[in-house]
Amino acid sequence: MSADNQDVPYRNSTDTPPAPRRGRPRSDAANRAILYAAREELVEHGFTRFRLEHVAARAGVGKSTLYRRWPSKEALAQELLAELAAPHIAVEDIGDTRAELRLCVAHALRAVRDTPFGQVIRTLLSQIAVNPAIGDPFRATVVEARRGEIAKVIARGIARGDLRPDADATIATELLVGPVYFRLTFGGDLSDAFADRVADTVYEAYAVQRG
Repeated sequence: MSADNQDVPYRNSTDTPPAPRRGRPRSDAANRAILYAAREELVEHGFTRFRLEHVAARAGVGKSTLYRRWPSKEALAQELLAELAAPHIAVEDIGDTRAELRLCVAHALRAVRDTPFGQVIRTLLSQIAVNPAIGDPFRATVVEARRGEIAKVIARGIARGDLRPDADATIATELLVGPVYFRLTFGGDLSDAFADRVADTVYEAYAVQRG
């Protein structure tokens, strides 16, 4: 099995494609159909055999419709990643620093374990590492958005007096999310209990020592 398509999990049986439409799809419907088709093509065939014309055929749109939106397969793959990652980044202010740190890890973990994002990120991990056309925009969008959210959590923790003023949000992001991607790549437990252990360890490392 090629590195482009290894460790691809099974599809969620409740995840269904957009309903087919007669005639030319409207713009929103076409976008949804294309992104769904792109995901299916990536998961089934890997990035090396990923072709825009196959996505267009699967989505039921003309090739010109697809090429107007995405000039390359890298651009389409990156937008798909960003679209799938977006619901799993924000961390709500719930007034509890330890719980918010747990959410930072849990959101990343559940995205790769329980959602279509996990299927696609497994397929594209090697490309993110070596292909700047995918890796650079992924880091500029998904990774930076997650860094921004975790920076807010750290800032709130400092303001509450829970975390030390020198707590480094950049390092915190890597400590919180890095273990998820390490285990995604090399194998290991991806349970909610694991997420809690990671977050609790970071909290204790950055916590203000009382008494």
